[in-house]
Amino acid sequence: MGKISKFEIKLDKPSEVYSEGQTVEGSVEVELTDTMKMRGIKLEFSGGASVHWTETHSTGSGKDRRTETRHYSSSETYFNFEYILFGPASGSTTLPAGNHTYPFSYTLPPNLPSSYESDIGHVRYQLKARIDKPWKFDHKTKKLFTVVSMLDLNQQPSAPLPVYRESSKYLCCLCCKSGPISAKCHLNHSGYVPGDTIYINAEIINNSSRRICSSSVKLFMNTIYHATSKSKISVNCIAECSRSDIKPYDRDNWTNVELIVPAVPPSFLAGCRIIDIRYVLQLEVDPAGPAFELIVPLDIIIGTIPLHHVVQGLYSQTNQVTKQAQQEPSSPSSAPPMKLPPPTYSECVFGKLPVDEEGEELTRGDKHFAPNYTYYNWSKS
Repeated sequence: MGKISKFEIKLDKPSEVYSEGQTVEGSVEVELTDTMKMRGIKLEFSGGASVHWTETHSTGSGKDRRTETRHYSSSETYFNFEYILFGPASGSTTLPAGNHTYPFSYTLPPNLPSSYESDIGHVRYQLKARIDKPWKFDHKTKKLFTVVSMLDLNQQPSAPLPVYRESSKYLCCLCCKSGPISAKCHLNHSGYVPGDTIYINAEIINNSSRRICSSSVKLFMNTIYHATSKSKISVNCIAECSRSDIKPYDRDNWTNVELIVPAVPPSFLAGCRIIDIRYVLQLEVDPAGPAFELIVPLDIIIGTIPLHHVVQGLYSQTNQVTKQAQQEPSSPSSAPPMKLPPPTYSECVFGKLPVDEEGEELTRGDKHFAPNYTYYNWSKS
């Protein structure tokens, strides 16, 4: 871009993940090959949410039938702040050739929802730097960062409670009714964090004369987008495990089958009024022949701070294995107090998505982005 050989925003925090009330610090770096006249260099901090989708509707009939595309959208702003890194309050100035670094600092406000990206809506936090040129196109660059809102599972009344559900159905073929298929599923608790292992206990009984092709457990993220006049639900499977077929009049038992929770945003997306997120663990039984699946859904909560008793159990197991390896006698008095393992951060399970907005074709910086969510790698804790 002519005289500008470098124009970028750098953050001091390696993870580039922040929480409400934390301070975002970094610098804007500019490298010029020649002197440049400008009004100044400005930096904008912004955070907000937006949803948008289109639907095709038909009206009339026959020759008068018409189709039209309707747009549904909504947005909200959490903060927007701009200040001058270089230059006067009014008028123009000149920046000489060479390397220039301008540090910045901004404290995030409270009650911010977690970052989220999808093709229908997003919660996005970003910095935009701009070289304000008189009578010419401005030079721009941007940097996105992640905000993670804390959801403590220990503050959720249902999170430590076990979850159980069962269901059954008859398989019919014309006038002949076969025996029922039934399924039940049980979880030790309903609250989990990314990196957690969900231990699935289930029983599937096939009292029918048909074979059950397969059974599976899937973890779904259900996202509800709210526009000004309509809502839309998007369902994504984020993890699953499956079992082989079950013969007629046979059964299958799942005993502590493991399913790892991937890197995803916390439930509810608290602080955002136009995007809501819920998680469902679903046992699905697929019978052979013309019949719908038998489905057993269980609601779960995904947070950012794990349940204390889960952490204590993992710590106790690790401590016991260590003592046995060292051939030391077990002593309750020698057990150290429970402490929360430090989380790492992992890129969202959906990967990077385009983040260019209208009119940003020539803007430097981030073109694709994926939030980094809290992730507990228990095996390394």
